[in-house]
Amino acid sequence: MKILITLLFATFSSLAIAQENALPYREIPPASESYMAGSVAARFIDGLGFRFYWATEGLHPSDLEYKPSKEARTMEETIAHIYEMSFLVANASLKLPNISGQDKKLGFADMRKATLQNFKAAADLIRPMNGQQVEELKVIFKENGKTQELPYWNLINGPIEDCIWHTGQLVSFRRASGNPFPENKINIFMGTVTK
Repeated sequence: MKILITLLFATFSSLAIAQENALPYREIPPASESYMAGSVAARFIDGLGFRFYWATEGLHPSDLEYKPSKEARTMEETIAHIYEMSFLVANASLKLPNISGQDKKLGFADMRKATLQNFKAAADLIRPMNGQQVEELKVIFKENGKTQELPYWNLINGPIEDCIWHTGQLVSFRRASGNPFPENKINIFMGTVTK
């Protein structure tokens, strides 16, 4: 009996740890019931998170080193750029300033995890907001004792769209490096994964 209880406890503990360590955006979260400024902006971030998750899932070291030309970034450098911009996305929703050097240099797995967590935190915070609340959000930069504030609009047409752009590049780079995006497994339109 003690062995059975120990086995059950170990199984449930393993499942809890696996769920705790699971990365967000394997599937896109359910859509909001209404179209509000926050729910629409959050859906853009959710779509980005879902695409980024799958663009970076199953990458090999050789993929990370790939770049299409000598002037281009490597795939890992492109991921690092998205990681850096994910702080802008998260900080606007958290009402925090962006300070140079806030994005610590990490290895690929940790960088991927932090990027997805930043997107998830931003989307979850902004999702319930109405237009006036979103309008109050600012993209704040602090550097050399100076502060610059920009409206949330700049975050949408700037870092969010830039991250989507670069995530598309990752998909292209994967294909070119011989490790294509698993199109037969993922339904981008529905935001789901084939079981």
